[in-house]
Amino acid sequence: MILRRIAVKFPHSRRLFSSHSSHDFTSTIAEFNKEMESVFGEAPLNGFAGSVSNDSMAQETQQTSKKIGESTPSLTHIGRTGEAQMVDVSPKESSKRIAIASGKVILGKEVFDLVLANQLAKGDVLSVAKIAGISGAKHTSTLIPLCHNITLSHVRVDLTLNPEDFSVDIEGEAVSTGKTGVEMEALTAVTVAGLTVYDMCKAASKDIQIKNVRLECKTGGKSGDWK
Repeated sequence: MILRRIAVKFPHSRRLFSSHSSHDFTSTIAEFNKEMESVFGEAPLNGFAGSVSNDSMAQETQQTSKKIGESTPSLTHIGRTGEAQMVDVSPKESSKRIAIASGKVILGKEVFDLVLANQLAKGDVLSVAKIAGISGAKHTSTLIPLCHNITLSHVRVDLTLNPEDFSVDIEGEAVSTGKTGVEMEALTAVTVAGLTVYDMCKAASKDIQIKNVRLECKTGGKSGDWK
C-alpha cells in the first residue's frame, strides 16, 4: 500500500490578528475565511466568525425576550400568589364605555320556518330572547364572580332571522359611564339571548347550535378603542 502525502499551501494572510478594535478583528476573520474557502472550496463551518455571530445573535435574542416580557400584559384577576382577585378600579378615571358583541344561533330549516311563522308553542322567540338578553346584561356581575357591579345607561339587543344559513343573528350593545369596561355585559347579553332562543326552540329540535359569540368593538377606558 502506497501512501502519498498531499501538501496544501496556505497563502500568507495579509493581516495579523489584532486586539486594537473589534472592526480590525472582524475584518481579519473575514479575510481568513476567504483564504480557507479558496483552498478547500468553502468557508469553515465553525470558527471565530461563527462564534462571534452566534454570541451576537444570542445577546440580541435575550434583549428581545426581555423587551417582550416587559410589554406582555398580565392577567388582572390573578393575584401575586395565584389566587383569584377582584380588580381595584378606584384609581381609574371615569369615562364613557361602549361595547358591542355578536353571536349566531343555527336553527336548521325546519325550526327556522317555525320561528319565522311564529308557530312555536312557547310563543314569540325573538321578543322573549331580546328581553332575556337585556336582563342578562344587567345581571352580569351576579353571573360572573369577578365582574364589577356597574350601572348601565343603555343596553340594546337585536335579533335578526338570517335565511342564508337558517339562523338567528344576535347583536348586543352595552353602555356605561364609569371606571371599568362593559365588554362582559355585551357578551352576556348575546349569550343569554342565544340560550333563550335555544330554550324556546328545543322542543322542535335538539340540533340547535350557538356559535361565534365574540366582542366586535369597544370604546373608552385606558386601553382606548378596539375593533
